[in-house]
Amino acid sequence: MISETKVRLKNTSKLCELIDFYLYSEAFKKLSGAAQQDYESCLIICRDALGHVRLKNLTGTLAQDAYNIWLTRGIYRANKIASVLSIVLNKGVKMGLHIVNPMPHIDRETNPARKVTWTPEQVNMFLTTAYKRWRWRSIGLIMQMAYEWGQRVGDMRMLTWTAINFDKKRCDLEQSKRGESVHLPISDPLMHVLKQQHETFGFQCLVTPQMRPQDGAYKPYSKETLFSFVNQVKAAAGLPDELTAMDMRRSAITEMAEAGVSIATMKQVTGHTNINSLTPYIKHTYSGASEALAQRQAHKDKE
Repeated sequence: MISETKVRLKNTSKLCELIDFYLYSEAFKKLSGAAQQDYESCLIICRDALGHVRLKNLTGTLAQDAYNIWLTRGIYRANKIASVLSIVLNKGVKMGLHIVNPMPHIDRETNPARKVTWTPEQVNMFLTTAYKRWRWRSIGLIMQMAYEWGQRVGDMRMLTWTAINFDKKRCDLEQSKRGESVHLPISDPLMHVLKQQHETFGFQCLVTPQMRPQDGAYKPYSKETLFSFVNQVKAAAGLPDELTAMDMRRSAITEMAEAGVSIATMKQVTGHTNINSLTPYIKHTYSGASEALAQRQAHKDKE
């Protein structure tokens, strides 16, 4: 294992050497398991594109060219890769390397605001299809938990049995993005599926591992593998291509808003500390507008 105190990086070192150093750093170790996996996947892409470049030669032009290639993976993913690389380069600056971090200065595309949500009928079609086949069972459970609890699919694919309390019918989850703790009730239908899953996979730590072991161990789905399987289930269920796994959380939050749940109460589920952070998840709906106007009229009628 690489020790921070023993590594002697120089300006002439290659970017791949700084990346390897970061992956063994204390800063990386402090990240949650889901965040570590996400960062590592981003840095593998960075290594492939720029790993051979010496730190002193990493220019804005090279960074921009790499970013433009990353855009083929989608705007959100390209921006995430650029942000993670910027963190690594800043680590090098803090170590005293006389290098320039070009990532804050490249021209980035703006992440498009996404408003797509699943309907309850679409969720039911997806889950019914997923649970019909053994190889999709963990995929179905990831999506069901993300929808019922309004959580990120990344946290669901990394969920461990220590978070599940069968006796109290609750899940105590520490969210990976901000480290917030949320305490979620387990409905009877979800409890039924979780108990079945525990009978099969309770001998290891992951709630939703890949259905077959790799190198003798059960491992979580990577983002890419998860999204690939979700697309397979959608196709088998005849669901629209525009629906994604990431939309499950937004769908749950939107349904809570339409049901009249207060933002203060929703925060107990979503883990948000800032009320404004909930705004992007909530779309304008006919039912919501009708309720707002009806309440206004009712107030006027009382005057």
